[in-house]
Amino acid sequence: MNLNKQTPKGVYILSWLLLFLGTELRAQDPQFSQFYANPIYTNPAFAGSVNHGRVVMGFRNQWPSISGAFRTGNFSYDEHFDKLNGGIAIQASYDEQGVGTLRTTGLNFIYAYQIPVNRKFTIQAAVQAGFMQKSIDFNKLLWYDQIILTQGFINPTAEPNGNGTVMIPNFAAGIIGFSKSFYGGFAVHNIFEPAQGFYVGSSNPIPRRFTAHAGLVIPIIRDRNELRQLNLYPNVIVKSQRQFNQVNVGMYLGKGPYVAGAYFRQNTINSDAVIILLGVKTNKVKIGYSYDATLSEARIGATNSHEVTLSLELKKRVPRAKPRKVTCPEF
Repeated sequence: MNLNKQTPKGVYILSWLLLFLGTELRAQDPQFSQFYANPIYTNPAFAGSVNHGRVVMGFRNQWPSISGAFRTGNFSYDEHFDKLNGGIAIQASYDEQGVGTLRTTGLNFIYAYQIPVNRKFTIQAAVQAGFMQKSIDFNKLLWYDQIILTQGFINPTAEPNGNGTVMIPNFAAGIIGFSKSFYGGFAVHNIFEPAQGFYVGSSNPIPRRFTAHAGLVIPIIRDRNELRQLNLYPNVIVKSQRQFNQVNVGMYLGKGPYVAGAYFRQNTINSDAVIILLGVKTNKVKIGYSYDATLSEARIGATNSHEVTLSLELKKRVPRAKPRKVTCPEF
């Protein structure tokens, strides 16, 4: 293909994309850098892991410097109920890619059952059921047969439009184990690998996503007054979805109402990002902000990502049988 200075920018972009048509494309579910600030999204077994009603809202803007950046939102409500010996949760999510070209919304319901193994160790296991809706705007797609080299995308396309919206049932499960100084768990999403094709006869299953996480609570300063306590939280999160694998290694430091931390994220192909996190909490409100500095070759055009979370405590209650609270970072 011979491109000159008068060739529209869109044709340049398409020419680069054509170079990768012979390679395997990989993708994964939307993710958050503040894993424990979005606990239900990370692992459904976190449902009801606190002694009060909890509302969590999170928003991630990934690579805002490029057109068609990834924007992901998450909402969840969870609470422990004595009569159920566990927690229930409702979790909703929204993801937008390509300036609204592809949108995904989801709604899930979770039940987590708490099992006190002994005086110091507790297990909580959960099941999740829900659905997701995927929609694509075919009017925003550009095809090769539309190109006139000297003018850009001019011709009408002969490519057929598929079904613009599909509804997909989806299921997940998770388990966590914890004591006062240790927490760890495992979750699997997209258990039955539901089909997400927009054309009749296409399947294109969503691959299972596996998440394993673990960490420690290391007291640096012990005090009955929580405002004077100082804790260190080293932790690791490993994700795998088909041939895409990712490891996040990081550490939080919590002093009274303030939290600061850092992560290093490595995926299958390259070092992905360094994540810096800051948070503040009161008895009723928790606010967190994280900044992802891109390390991979994508940093030329996608230098950073931003994420904000807000957690609200709805009410304090005195349960008949006080549930065991997971001791782990809250951001």
